[in-house]
Amino acid sequence: MENRTGKGLSFAKRIYGPRVLGTALCLISVLAGVYPLAPPGGLLGLLALNGLVWPHIAYQLARRAKEPFQAERRNLLCDSLFCGFWVAVLHFNPLPTVTLLSMVTMNNVAGGGWRLLRQGLAAQLLGMLTAITLFGLGWAPQSTPAQVVACLPMLTLYPLAVGWVCYRLAIQLSEHKRTLSALSRTDSLTGLLNHGAWKDALNRKFRTCQHEHSQAVLALIDIDHFKEINDTFGHLIGDEVLRHLSVQLGRNLRDTDLAGRYGGDEFCVILPGLSMAQSCDVMERVRLIFGNYHHPQAHGLRVTLSIGLAACRLELGDSAAWLEEADKALYVAKNTGRNRVSVCVADNLLLT
Repeated sequence: MENRTGKGLSFAKRIYGPRVLGTALCLISVLAGVYPLAPPGGLLGLLALNGLVWPHIAYQLARRAKEPFQAERRNLLCDSLFCGFWVAVLHFNPLPTVTLLSMVTMNNVAGGGWRLLRQGLAAQLLGMLTAITLFGLGWAPQSTPAQVVACLPMLTLYPLAVGWVCYRLAIQLSEHKRTLSALSRTDSLTGLLNHGAWKDALNRKFRTCQHEHSQAVLALIDIDHFKEINDTFGHLIGDEVLRHLSVQLGRNLRDTDLAGRYGGDEFCVILPGLSMAQSCDVMERVRLIFGNYHHPQAHGLRVTLSIGLAACRLELGDSAAWLEEADKALYVAKNTGRNRVSVCVADNLLLT
């Protein structure tokens, strides 16, 4: 309900400005058409009320409604009703009639598609019948020069206003799309690439290295005894440990490096353009800094990292083989005492 209410208010706000402009311009068009017919003063007062006051009433009705979106759709139908009424009052003068009906119909299509278009046409017909009942049926087949000039602002300025609203909406939708795309690729806890996004990056980087004969090193990082940390200090502290590692990766890696959360307590990093020795230095620095972590609410907490490194080689068939070599190096690090960096070298010998 809150989400629909927010969208409804946004919808009402977008329409408010164009409605203020549109009804004022309609007032000019209708006044130019109805003035030669010597209308009664009450009709002119109704025209002023519709052209100058109604937009503000409509906005307040939508803003105060429990369902602003539905309230604004009803306001659009009221616009159609008023439009049909004034078209009949004008004795269906061609230019003002086409101007008013086309602009209101455009609003209905934009605001609710075919359904609101059909409802709007029915409301226009009802407005016409009301005016014909009150003032009789008339026909004015010719538009005077003054009426033509009076319709020009409506024909030029109002479409510009609607176009600007549509442009701003398109920009917002584009921004939302980029935000959703980023969220779909990001791990919510650490802010790093999630498993799927990082695997995609791994495949791309592998193909690049193979094609360009460039170098890159893959690092798999595992937080030692992470289950014991959760069991002893609780999952909240465990989450803090995970976030701390992601922070240290962000601080100690380059912008070109790609870090992700592979799953659980396992992280992964692609280090493009670095030799194995340089990559070892980077990961060793991360290991040492992370090992100094202390949490004020977890006395006795000690954290360490096991890290496995593998270089991208031409002999590897695919990115999965590259990942497997890094996983083997990580396995050695975990089974030879943990808290260390292990390297998978070209001949598949593992060095620690």
